[in-house]
Amino acid sequence: MSSSSFLTDPCVKLVADASVIINLNATARATAIIKAVPNSFVVTENACTELEMGARNGHHDYRHLTELIDAGLVQRVRLGAPDAAVYESLIDGSALRTLDDGEAATIAYAHQNACIPLIDERKARTLCAASFPGLVVASTAELLMHESIAAAIGAQGQADALVNALTAARMRVPLEHLERLMAVIGPDRAALCASLPRAARQKVS
Repeated sequence: MSSSSFLTDPCVKLVADASVIINLNATARATAIIKAVPNSFVVTENACTELEMGARNGHHDYRHLTELIDAGLVQRVRLGAPDAAVYESLIDGSALRTLDDGEAATIAYAHQNACIPLIDERKARTLCAASFPGLVVASTAELLMHESIAAAIGAQGQADALVNALTAARMRVPLEHLERLMAVIGPDRAALCASLPRAARQKVS
């Protein structure tokens, strides 16, 4: 289940997948964005490992994540025994019905601990909706378009953060949020974001 107004309970933790951390880093405003959200951010060990592996290829997202963790803005969490069955079900099976390690861990932790998983990949969102229809799933784009972000960094800052994530990290945007996103960043900037669907870019160009 997806919701554009998912930050309704500040007690509910947000579990960020590795791709979401990459997108937040790309905004160049990760600290301000996380501070603006009333909910706590957590990231699984599995997602951390994925980012750490990326560091070997010259990516800096793991270093930026550890800075956020050291600052107390993000908490690193481990999957517990109750999470194992859900996690295993998401990584064991045919390629069409399984996810990568970080995505599976993000969903498993969120499901078992009544959290909101932040996931951008279409396959992961589709499988999550099919397997756990009652679980609210959100994306980086939804997070960045939330009113609390605009209040904290201003409308221009919000638009800049979205464009940075789209261009520097090729952030994926769920189709149901495309129209609103393009309205926030404006047609000219939307047309320059190669990560947006071609039809959407042509529509606004």
